[in-house]
Amino acid sequence: MDNIQLTATVRKPDIKANFLRKEGNVPCVLYGNDVDNTSLICTHKDVLKAYAKAGKSTLVDLDAGGKKIPVLFHSLDFDPVTDYIIHADFYAVDMKKEIEAEVPIVFEGEAPAVKELGGIFFVPRDKVIVKCLPTNLPHELVANIETLVEFGDALHVSIIKVPNGVTILDDPDSVIATVQEPRKEEVIEVAPAEGEEGEAVEGETAEGAEGEKAEAEGESEGEGGGEKKEEK
Repeated sequence: MDNIQLTATVRKPDIKANFLRKEGNVPCVLYGNDVDNTSLICTHKDVLKAYAKAGKSTLVDLDAGGKKIPVLFHSLDFDPVTDYIIHADFYAVDMKKEIEAEVPIVFEGEAPAVKELGGIFFVPRDKVIVKCLPTNLPHELVANIETLVEFGDALHVSIIKVPNGVTILDDPDSVIATVQEPRKEEVIEVAPAEGEEGEAVEGETAEGAEGEKAEAEGESEGEGGGEKKEEK
């Protein structure tokens, strides 16, 4: 990857951060190896472009007021509503000393457990911490997922191959990816329709009504017989 360039100007103490942001600029701070903490100004466009290429794992040639300094993006603050970069920290590195940096993991290939079994690819961590000289710092590390054949199969930090001179500091047994069995759909029991229950109740009511009618007729006949006896 070609060296990433970024230009900054020194920020005067009386210039307010909010004013800079309104003008399309980002207040920044430079610190680290052999430099004093320095307040800087970068355009938002330039910071965004540089960070998109470098992330936190690639050196940036920072021109700070005419002085070229190799740096890493140490941290960025974003506006929670607009996602606009509102602050950036640069860490100046010593090219002769090893550094620790966060490097993203890129997953390649196809997992049979996903393609053939319909499993869910799950990534509990997509970055690792490495230690190396700045010149050996990889932009990304690759992990192949073709060994994920069954549900529950997992990839660990130990399978990541690193260039010479680079050491991963994370626990080798830490899981970086796995395939989970898809959730089964729940079977919902359907309650009987109200109409069906109503019909049964109506039927019972009808039978009860017929029984009451029969009893009433029987009583009427009994009363009628008594009246005929009195006439004799």
